[in-house]
Amino acid sequence: MTRGSGRAIVSYMSNYRTDGADRFAEMFKALSNPHRLSIFLRLTSCCTPGGSCSTDAEPCECVGELGRDLGIAASTVSHHIKELHQAGLIRMERRGQRIECWVDPETVNALAAFFAQPTPV
Repeated sequence: MTRGSGRAIVSYMSNYRTDGADRFAEMFKALSNPHRLSIFLRLTSCCTPGGSCSTDAEPCECVGELGRDLGIAASTVSHHIKELHQAGLIRMERRGQRIECWVDPETVNALAAFFAQPTPV
């Protein structure tokens, strides 16, 4: 790296928008766990963003079934769901004994916009 290009990067980074950086960091932190990433990907594959995943909607699964192939206890799945919810990646709603969850469409759009930003050269 030449001295001039280093200054260009520093200059670019100092002008880079940091709005929402903490929010994205929390999302990435939540998704850095392999089980949470698997649960999130399962939700994105079975539910349209904003569409509920429940036992009544096929091929969607209830929360208790989300970790079935992961070989983890239901209580651990609940913990991971809670972490994904706190990071703003999913929404949840209790309906009796069932908990329905779905991917937050606004968050998916925000992540898509984040990754669509041009990278510094």
